Amino acid sequence: MSNKQFVVIGLGRFGTSVAKTLYALGNDVLAIDMDEDLVQEVSDSVTHAIQMDATDEAALRTLGIRNFDVAVVTIGSNIQASVMVALLVKELGVKYIIAKGQSDLHAKVLYKIGVDRVILPEKDMGVRVAHNLVSSSILDYIELSPDYSIMEIETPKEWHNKTLREIGMRTNYGINVMAIKNENEINVSPKAEDIVYPNDIIVAIGSADDLGKLELILNK
Repeated sequence: MSNKQFVVIGLGRFGTSVAKTLYALGNDVLAIDMDEDLVQEVSDSVTHAIQMDATDEAALRTLGIRNFDVAVVTIGSNIQASVMVALLVKELGVKYIIAKGQSDLHAKVLYKIGVDRVILPEKDMGVRVAHNLVSSSILDYIELSPDYSIMEIETPKEWHNKTLREIGMRTNYGINVMAIKNENEINVSPKAEDIVYPNDIIVAIGSADDLGKLELILNK
């Protein structure tokens, strides 16, 4: 998958986490917030960071927002501003819009104005969301600690009909396979001789570095 262009509007903890992770995964990220300090803080960890009021349609237009693939609206507690910005990026032609919701009611309003996906951060983490956005092969990503994570992966063609030993999960990728899932069953703690079939899903655990490398390989 080629790199995408993301605009992240609102740099609270959640927005900052999404922006930094998307950039670390090799994408172009424009980060926007009204708070100059937050913009400064994230500026080294994204492509561009701009201090501006995203509810200002003329200002957004000058940024060429329509050229972005995805807008992530993570404005904090101001529901009115969140709805307004989501509406503006929609009208300005961004193809896919994700917004952070404060409540089920807020989420309902966001869906009504055409937001494609609403995240309730209490249930989703920024890092996890970013991984799911970037890769169609990554079905889920759960951060256990800053160092270790669990990743659910659609198996690439080159793994099909090979045993785990032949794929060399630990040797080649440094990860451990916790389970192999398909429509009918879950094989927990699979053995080295177990075969990976087309449509299987692998649940792997590994260090953030090793999972990151694997993700880059899967995205090629």
